[in-house]
Amino acid sequence: MPQHDPGRTPARLQGRATWLVSRAQARSSGLLGAAFEAAGGGLRSYHYRLLAALEEWGPVSQAELGRSTGIDRSDITAALTELEARGLVAREVDPEHRRRNIVTITADGVARLVELDTLVDGVQDEFLAPLTAAQRRQFLDLVARLSR
Repeated sequence: MPQHDPGRTPARLQGRATWLVSRAQARSSGLLGAAFEAAGGGLRSYHYRLLAALEEWGPVSQAELGRSTGIDRSDITAALTELEARGLVAREVDPEHRRRNIVTITADGVARLVELDTLVDGVQDEFLAPLTAAQRRQFLDLVARLSR
């Protein structure tokens, strides 16, 4: 009986795109998680996604923000509560639809987003380090196509 090597991949999986993409995703998530953890402040990559969306799109309803960023309705409230407690976003009741909250990024939120951009840029460099500049561009183009 062959000995089990936990770092080895079964041969039938090695050339499968879905397996390789899932491994790359696991590595990228691990790198992002470690970088956010090391930065302190209790923020995670989904907080970054929310701040980036608000900075780019402007004020938006909480429900639309969740849908547009792919964050589940049950999770968006907690994430926004965390950002609001840090003074990075503000939520106000929509005067036209009293049951809807409008979320806005604050000046402190924009400043923190710029800091997080540097952190995320570093993770991108680390993740893509095995590739040349031309391979990075090609990889990003191919992954973008697969993500549509």
